Amino acid sequence: MASEFTYLDISKMIDHALLAPTLTTSDLEAGVALARAYDVASVCIMPYAVKRCAELLSGSTVKTSTTIGFPHGGNMTSTKRTEAEQAIADGCEELDMVVNISKVLSEDWDYVRQDIAAVIELAHAEQQKVKVIFENCFLQEEHKIRLCEICGELSADWVKTSTGFGTSGATIEDLVLMRKYSPNHVEVKAAGGIRDYATMLKVREIGVSRVGASQTKMMLDECRSKLGLPAIAVQDRPTSSGY
Repeated sequence: MASEFTYLDISKMIDHALLAPTLTTSDLEAGVALARAYDVASVCIMPYAVKRCAELLSGSTVKTSTTIGFPHGGNMTSTKRTEAEQAIADGCEELDMVVNISKVLSEDWDYVRQDIAAVIELAHAEQQKVKVIFENCFLQEEHKIRLCEICGELSADWVKTSTGFGTSGATIEDLVLMRKYSPNHVEVKAAGGIRDYATMLKVREIGVSRVGASQTKMMLDECRSKLGLPAIAVQDRPTSSGY
């Protein structure tokens, strides 16, 4: 019986995460090479490495993504805009921005809206996309619902569960809630805790279209095996020119 999906249906769900502060230049370049070989959706890399990442991904269908206001969201809005401007200038196509968690918990919704809008408006003017990170582990259900509503009103491209650096990551309950309260034009991204192929399929059934993952190779190797596809050989690390 034919599979209900193709390899690309699964690989293009993955934003390969290269955000650990201990990753070296060689680690980052090896990670980009792996993501390119497996043809994922994007590489989400530390902001200083965006330009080199875009160079290494040139000619592929894998996008360069990065973080804004990461990981705590407490930057000034003007700082987030500056980060976004620099990232786009360096070749970034998707921005994963963290809301101001303090302001969300304070229910200062005007501030939260303006903070998110500043990055979305800038990115959309440059034909690039924004994923808005809630960091759900710190929030109550009513905060998550209001954020979904605001992101829908501002036409965010994705709402995202977490940074992966909070006290917990994506949960099935949160993903169901975010899909329920986000309008159809806003997609949902799961981040933190999606470490195996079975879980990827489970969140896909909920309506999740992107997953932040560091276990990309393991998950996609299993996917290819189950689809009867040959293993992928990743090329040697490219020569580093520094970041």
